[in-house]
Amino acid sequence: MTEQRKSADTRPPAFDPQDEKSVLLSFLNYQRTSIAAKAHGAPEPWARTAGVPSGTSLLGLIKHLTAAEGIWFEWSFAGAEVELADLDMKVGGDESAGQILADYAAAVARANTVIEAAPDLSAPAARGMGPDREQHTLRWILAHMIGETARHAGHADILREELDGSTGR
Repeated sequence: MTEQRKSADTRPPAFDPQDEKSVLLSFLNYQRTSIAAKAHGAPEPWARTAGVPSGTSLLGLIKHLTAAEGIWFEWSFAGAEVELADLDMKVGGDESAGQILADYAAAVARANTVIEAAPDLSAPAARGMGPDREQHTLRWILAHMIGETARHAGHADILREELDGSTGR
């Protein structure tokens, strides 16, 4: 049986009822940190190995979220001319865990710059998304990315526990 390990950092997101953007960003950053923590220290062959029949792996989840950060915050909301990454969860043999995590951290930093610069959560995105090309507000995008990241952090929890018994945030 694999020895179970728990993460010591289980602090909840910060709460400031006076600033909605800070609350939303705090929850998103909490989820971002949670999923990245699941991949840190995972043995690399395991971290890239699918844990379920659909092909989902720890590093694949991180790659997917890296692409989502760029698409939603940089390309859609800010209207930046950035190369759109594929949202699939395939990890190439030449991609290291360290590079995938560094790419995620960089995407998060760029997204946070966009979020922090936005004066109004109700402002529409520069580019529409989806079949109707709807121009979502920053508020909607933040709520969407909180849900998306939390969903995949839950997947990562299960994958990591299956890999080596690690549990907790």
